[in-house]
Amino acid sequence: MELIVPTKQTHEGFCSFHSTRKEITVKCLYKSSSVKVLVGQLRKHRQNKVFAISRSETLGTNGRLSSVEKRTHVQGSVSENFEEFESNNYLRRLVRNGELEESFKHLESMVYRGDIPDIIPCTSLIRGFCRIGQTKKATRVLEILEDSGAVPDVITYNVLISGYCKSGEIDNALNVLDRMSVAPDVVTYNTILRTLCDSGKLKQAMHVLDRMLQRECYPDVITYTILIEATCKESGVGQAMKLLDEMRSKGCVPDVVTYNVLINGICKEGRLNEAIKFLNNMPSYGCQPNVITHNIILRSMCSTGRWMDAEKLLADMVRKGCSPSVVTFNILINFLCRKGLLGRAIDLLEKMPKYGCTPNSLSYNPLLHAFCKEKKMDRAIEYLEVMVSRGCYPDIVTYNTLLTALCKDGKVDVAVEILNQLSDKGCSPVLITYNTVIDGLSKVGKTELAIELLNEMREKGLQPDIITYSSFVAGLSREGKVDEAIKFFHDLEGLDVRPNAITYNAIMLGLCKARQTDRAIDFLAYMISKGCKPTESTYTILIEGIAYEGLAEEALELLNELCSRGVVRKSSAEQVVVKM
Repeated sequence: MELIVPTKQTHEGFCSFHSTRKEITVKCLYKSSSVKVLVGQLRKHRQNKVFAISRSETLGTNGRLSSVEKRTHVQGSVSENFEEFESNNYLRRLVRNGELEESFKHLESMVYRGDIPDIIPCTSLIRGFCRIGQTKKATRVLEILEDSGAVPDVITYNVLISGYCKSGEIDNALNVLDRMSVAPDVVTYNTILRTLCDSGKLKQAMHVLDRMLQRECYPDVITYTILIEATCKESGVGQAMKLLDEMRSKGCVPDVVTYNVLINGICKEGRLNEAIKFLNNMPSYGCQPNVITHNIILRSMCSTGRWMDAEKLLADMVRKGCSPSVVTFNILINFLCRKGLLGRAIDLLEKMPKYGCTPNSLSYNPLLHAFCKEKKMDRAIEYLEVMVSRGCYPDIVTYNTLLTALCKDGKVDVAVEILNQLSDKGCSPVLITYNTVIDGLSKVGKTELAIELLNEMREKGLQPDIITYSSFVAGLSREGKVDEAIKFFHDLEGLDVRPNAITYNAIMLGLCKARQTDRAIDFLAYMISKGCKPTESTYTILIEGIAYEGLAEEALELLNELCSRGVVRKSSAEQVVVKM
């Protein structure tokens, strides 16, 4: 039988295992340098076996001692070596099938029997545990591997370090770095530096860079780009430029990603003209700007209202042979829609195929949002149908935008109909989707239908939040069912849901409308006792309630006192007086 085992980053090279009835021949060829070891150091707990070693020895990726020139003869049982090989094969199958727990148990039993596990499936097992957040289990796999006599390579350590970094356990990642039995490579350091920089720990990242240089592991373009990006965010582009100079002085050539990071930093500092100049100078630095470079500048032009410059830049991109991407058009369409220039946005949308770009949901969403904002619901639904007819399926953001607008426009029945069709369209509703429609139903007095939706969302595994419940309370209060609303309110406390000011205000409004302002005042006291701070609306609701019960003078006096204390703004007080 023949087994191909890669080494280094992809585990290149191969091992051929030939088995006969009396012996197993192991031949290993590797691109990596030979690692000479003593037999006794390789496997102390297998001293009952005597290895005849040839002049040239290497330690394979699975930690197995092998000979380049001669066969390795084992005195004892050949079948034990064959069993070890088969055991490793079984381990590979388990890991490949994603059976992590079974793989872990098998690994433990292998080592208990004295078998040396292959590092490649063990590395995959570490990666599998890290992927599901079980970094402790992944660390245990590495410990078992090290204790077994196998020699993990830098990839194995990098996988574990990456797992720790992704789960936010940077201290554990640094601990692994300290105890590595092989020299860390640039990938090891870049993984740690990226996590430190993303966490805003630039100072600590620079210390890691110093350690990297002390160990004679030289930074690459990725290392410097990570640090330049973090420096831009923390200390500004000026400091980042110094790092760029250092990078060049050490013979590390910046690439387009490095320059994009700098241009983005310049734009964020509001120096758009300098960013444009930098863009134009890039070819003289030996680097051609790409579509991402242009998109960064375009986004900044649009955010500062320089639409004419953005159009010119788009034309320059095409002229220079830099094809616009879907993102390019989406930036421009989004800007035009926010400015209310829907006609120009539609023209741009229609031109996208001409440039080899197919519009996606992010291309249509700004248009739909703009139509909804202008209360042009017919046009919004029309473009929803255009999307689908062109093979672009709306996402949940599209539907949430449409549902919000329909509910605001009082077309709740249409919203419910669309909500009921979402699952059939392959788009699962999320919490905000249900909250939008439930709130819409509650506002038009259809709380019974809203309760049906509440039960439906629970059945789908969506947990209602305080926004959901506040909509019910407000709906019941608005319908004059204030006692029912209070009962529902107290049920929330039993569900460990903490009501907010909006929930309390809804109850007080219902009580005031029912001319039960005294109960509303009691409810205010209850609100404060529960540690919920009253808002300006809380007080204006009570003042209006007092006036509604015929105590206008008392209400006005209280309003003036609250204004003098700064609890109610003067503008809000004027609105209350008009209502009184």
